[in-house]
Amino acid sequence: MINNEEKTFISSTTFLVTGGAGFIGSNIVRTLVDHGAKKVCVLDNLETGKLFSIQDLVEEGKIDFINGDIRDLETCNRACIGIDIVLHQAALGSVQRSIIDPITTNAVNVDGFINMLNAAKKNAVKKFIYASSSSVYGDDMTMPKKETIVGNLLSPYAVTKRTGEEYAKVFRRLYKLETIGLRYFNVFGPNQDINGSYAAVIPLFIQAMLAKKPVTIFGDGKNTRDFTFVDNVVLANIKAAISIKTDDNLPIYNMAFGGTTSLNDLHAILSNIMRNEIAPIYAPVREGDIRDSFADISRAKKELGFQPVVNLEDGLKRTVEWFSKNSSSILS
Repeated sequence: MINNEEKTFISSTTFLVTGGAGFIGSNIVRTLVDHGAKKVCVLDNLETGKLFSIQDLVEEGKIDFINGDIRDLETCNRACIGIDIVLHQAALGSVQRSIIDPITTNAVNVDGFINMLNAAKKNAVKKFIYASSSSVYGDDMTMPKKETIVGNLLSPYAVTKRTGEEYAKVFRRLYKLETIGLRYFNVFGPNQDINGSYAAVIPLFIQAMLAKKPVTIFGDGKNTRDFTFVDNVVLANIKAAISIKTDDNLPIYNMAFGGTTSLNDLHAILSNIMRNEIAPIYAPVREGDIRDSFADISRAKKELGFQPVVNLEDGLKRTVEWFSKNSSSILS
């Protein structure tokens, strides 16, 4: 997955991964450590991240861990000292959570985001790579989704992610902080949260099937998503970090596999992998949910040299294997 040029870059670079105890962040952290990063620092308040995701790396002294909140500017400043590349994954996710509590979502995803941008600027960070979201496309019906076309936003979460993109572009223009945004499309894989009402669809499906219970599908199941295995996203962050020149007018890229799968088809694929014979239950569509999502990743391929390395079915097999091995702890 990581080529020799990228290995050389990683080994000579210091990284800060915010949200590094979370799902995507912990996968990034392990990849950086495995490929000999000069230094890896993690900033996480453990509100949604889990220390067990990186605890062995902390105990073995392979990473520096700061238990802190991006809503605190001084914590952000301290975390950025001596850092070359910030990989900003920290956020309060979930469309549904943001509808229930927009104030906290804004505080973390906007105020915290500005704190990190400011800290990166103050400490002369070379590049700031951040996680955006396919939710910024809102009600736009264009398929596949292109970075230049967005619609009306459908949730407070989407508003915070779009706001972050605008702040990043302003910091790039005014302060010459090189920022690159990656619009994630339905990322899944090992370490993803399987508990709670705000879990993503694939962990919820796997949880139900492991428990021999019917899966709940919101809507008719014909709504589609561009499900993206986490290894593809990890690679994209590294490609963005090593990139020499990106689009100054739109330094934002779709990050996905570049395919489309309905929830009904997802259920069928997982049922085949897990030998599940229980039919799903259908429930009303949830407010704020996007009907269809399918990414055009041509810009990321051209400008970042990105190419997905794991397809949907192989990613699902690896994800099911991980959740099955860890079910005793993650379901407790």
